[in-house]
Amino acid sequence: MSEMDSNQVVDLLYWRDLQRTGVVFGASLFLLLSLSVCSIISVISYVALALLSVTISFRIYKGILQAVQKSEDGHPFKMYLDKDVGISSELVHKYGDTALAHFNSLIKELRRLFLVEDLVDSLKFAVLMWILTYVGALFNGLTLLILGLIGAFSWPVIYEKHQAQIDHYYGLVNKQIKDVLGKIQAKIPGAKPKTE
Repeated sequence: MSEMDSNQVVDLLYWRDLQRTGVVFGASLFLLLSLSVCSIISVISYVALALLSVTISFRIYKGILQAVQKSEDGHPFKMYLDKDVGISSELVHKYGDTALAHFNSLIKELRRLFLVEDLVDSLKFAVLMWILTYVGALFNGLTLLILGLIGAFSWPVIYEKHQAQIDHYYGLVNKQIKDVLGKIQAKIPGAKPKTE
């Protein structure tokens, strides 16, 4: 992702432009909530019908207005129809190469974890998967996406306002976790503690 793209994402998540962030957050949340109630085909159909209703109504309105005023304004969506909406091959290659690099590193990491290159890391992964079985029993994937979206749009603002307190408690929790992991590693035969 380029510098400008990442700055725009940061501005969205920190609510720098309230109107733009509100539209993105509201539309995303509405889409996810709609998907939790209806199938994806129904949601796409309803969104397309709503969009068509607005554009057809606006086109008819502008046509009637032009007939009454006897003006020659032309098609109301002319500037959008003239725009190039194609995706450049450079953009596809750029993001495709980035996705491929991430996918390959994921495959290498999973191979390392499943083939137990490091016992402690594989045990941590096993504990994570065990915890995720309980999370999966409580929530479905769509619920987790909704919670993730709400967290992504609320956590940065909360952290920005209460950074000192959050950092303090995070440090305490992180120290406790490191202590417990150190004790566990000391009791596991053949486990080598990681150097930082």
